[in-house]
Formats: sequence, C-alpha cells, structure tokens
Amino acid sequence: MNSLQALFLDELADRYDSEIRLAKEMPNMVKASTCLDLQRLLQTHLKETEGHVKKLEKVFQGFGEKAKERKCEATVGLIKEGGEISSHFGGTPAIDAGLVSVAQKIEHYEIASYGCLHQWALLLGKQPEADLLQEILEEEKAANEALTNVANVVCNKQALGEVAGRAAGSGNARH
Repeated sequence: MNSLQALFLDELADRYDSEIRLAKEMPNMVKASTCLDLQRLLQTHLKETEGHVKKLEKVFQGFGEKAKERKCEATVGLIKEGGEISSHFGGTPAIDAGLVSVAQKIEHYEIASYGCLHQWALLLGKQPEADLLQEILEEEKAANEALTNVANVVCNKQALGEVAGRAAGSGNARH
C-alpha cells in the first residue's frame, strides 16, 4: 500500500468516526434548539449524516477494507463545545445562534476533509469512491449554506432580540 492510500484510509476512518458521532449527537442539538427552522434543518441533515455513514462504508469496500473508526478529536471537541453552548445559553435567545455556530464549524471541517478525500480518491484511481465522496461533499456544502441562511434570517436576529414575539422568515420560529 502506498503512503497516500494509507493516509486516505486513515482520514476515511476519522470521517467515519465523525459521522457516527454526529448522528448520535444531532438529536441533542435538535432538542436544544428553540427555532423550528433550525430543528428541521438539523433533522434533514441527520438523515443525510446517516447516509454518509453508509456511503463511507461503500468507500471502504471499494478499497477492499472493512469500515473502521479512528477517533476524530476535532469532532469530539466540537461536540463538547456544542454542549457547553447549550448549557450556558439554553433558555436564552442566543441558543440557536450558538448552535448554528457549532454546526457551521463542523460543516467547515467536513468540507475541508471531504475535499481532500475526494481528490485523493481520484489520484488513487478510485472514481466510484471519489464520486461517493463528492456526493457527501456537496451535501455538506448545502448544509452549510442552509445554516448560513437560517442564521441570517432567524437565529442571529433572535439573539439580538429583533424578532421577539413574532415569527421571522417563513414564520417557523418558536419563542
């Protein structure tokens, strides 16, 4: 096995661990959120995340490997940060802005990771696996864009107190 393939498989194991951890944590983020738009977005992305786990298993198979996890310290830290935000800001208008912030940090990390994995899979001559990684990458980019939108339309304004007592955006904010 060449060193790029070894690096690829190591990073793939990191992503696999991360997606499993996120699938377990996202329901807690949904519960902590007070914004229906954010809750729906997180629930939709939870389904995508569960699909990412399956896609990563297929990528491992394409490399003739069994899916394995390597603890993703970055994801562990970001999940911890989300818990701290929830405990410090739960019950305040800032909770949803804080949750979006953590979710976007996770998305940005995932975008960088999947971008590298996609390119490495191409270099390793694994087009079907590169295609699966590209699908995940596009879903992560879309989730990040949706988080930006819900932050700008609802969550950040709630944190400022600008939408207190009325619905913002599509009218789905809960106060």
